[in-house]
Amino acid sequence: MHLFVVISLVSQGHQPQKVNNMSNIDKDKVIGVLNQILEAELAGVVRYTHYSLLVFGYGRIPIVSWLREQADESLLHAQQVGEWVTTLGAYPSLGIGRLLDSHQHDIGAIMRESLTAEGEALQLYRDLLALVDGKSVALEEFARQMIYTEELHAAEVDKMLRKPGDLSAFASRPV
Repeated sequence: MHLFVVISLVSQGHQPQKVNNMSNIDKDKVIGVLNQILEAELAGVVRYTHYSLLVFGYGRIPIVSWLREQADESLLHAQQVGEWVTTLGAYPSLGIGRLLDSHQHDIGAIMRESLTAEGEALQLYRDLLALVDGKSVALEEFARQMIYTEELHAAEVDKMLRKPGDLSAFASRPV
């Protein structure tokens, strides 16, 4: 509605209505899941940065670069999720999610830990989608986009864990 129409209506005694297109969501549950996601993404920043410091050998440069890109992406996701928390009128968590560390720092162990963490984050985004599906287009689209991004990332990690020439998914094999 244009400003002059609003002013005209108010001057005629009409009160503007607050539009809340997220009134059908369970805000407490949604905020709870968003804060869990925020903590998981912040753990990703720490985890990928830590991993990048532990890579040695001939392939170090591209692997370190990839790990640091993942840390940057986790930070971006954390910022986006935190914005949703404050949009819903809540306080973003200062916690950091579980940090997996097997203390085995070969690239395979790092990638397996990464795949586990990505699976956990993916489930949290799916939980968010279940809470907002059909209730908030914006949050629903955000959750779907993040699920898409996390699934692609998990698929990339899965491919990195395969032996050259092996077409079957790593995640479907016993570890």
